[in-house]
Amino acid sequence: MSATPTPHHHHSRPLDSIGVALALLLCLSWGFNQVAVKLTLHDIPPQLQGAIRSVIAALLVAGYCRLRGIPLLARDGTLWPGVIAGTLFGCEFACIYQGLSYTTATRGALFMYLAPFFVVILARVFLPADKFKLWQWIGLCLSFAGMIVAFGLPTPALDPRQMLGDTLIVIAAMGWAITTVVIKASRLNTISPEKVMMYQLVMSAPIMGLAAYAAGETITRWPDAQAIGWMAYQTVWVVAVTFVIWFALIKKYSANRLSAFTVLTPLFGVAAGHFMLGDPLTPAFLAAVAMVAAGLILVNRAR
Repeated sequence: MSATPTPHHHHSRPLDSIGVALALLLCLSWGFNQVAVKLTLHDIPPQLQGAIRSVIAALLVAGYCRLRGIPLLARDGTLWPGVIAGTLFGCEFACIYQGLSYTTATRGALFMYLAPFFVVILARVFLPADKFKLWQWIGLCLSFAGMIVAFGLPTPALDPRQMLGDTLIVIAAMGWAITTVVIKASRLNTISPEKVMMYQLVMSAPIMGLAAYAAGETITRWPDAQAIGWMAYQTVWVVAVTFVIWFALIKKYSANRLSAFTVLTPLFGVAAGHFMLGDPLTPAFLAAVAMVAAGLILVNRAR
């Protein structure tokens, strides 16, 4: 496929109805993934979860590409951007899993979804056709304010371990943002999303494996049916399917507008926790959903 730069309008294209529906599906899936990780921890430690799912998902995506005749080894100038994006992907998840062992899930959710702000800032330099207007910034801030209403403003971290956890989550958010911009601004934007995903999986598996080794993680017994089921959900659906869809969306739509949608993920995570784990839903949460929705409407208004 040609490496011709993507047209101006293509970089800043707002999400149409199909794009919105797919973005909502991804955020819902990722929200349930937070529950899946928690429900698997009793048998499989977090870094090992990441390593296992990357290895199995890589085999699944490679098998799919073979069936569909999608070339994975063609020389198309994407090796180094792919290695960079894949390394960032692996380090991002290593930081998330390690960070959540030091800080709370609530703080982790807020700090992780600083990523859309990092994307918008980076886009000003690397994606000049995808700059946000003032009303889009207002929409993004409104959506993030909705998250603060849902989860509360984080209090200062008094425990040094919690501060380290918060820092690792912010680093992960920056990694996610940089990965998004690397894919959008490089030759990775000209290849199949399946090959983009393979770069992420092949690079992240050893990174997560080394992180698991460094943390001294081991599996002490054969996982029960619940753990295996939720690992299958993470591996087959979240990694092998939804991440490929995400990379396809990055190619087609504005990275800024698409990234803004990810603030819905922790809200879906709260809803999943309510239905799956019995966690309470508060009136503030419902108000937060309204604020996030209003913000996303502003972000995705047609020019």
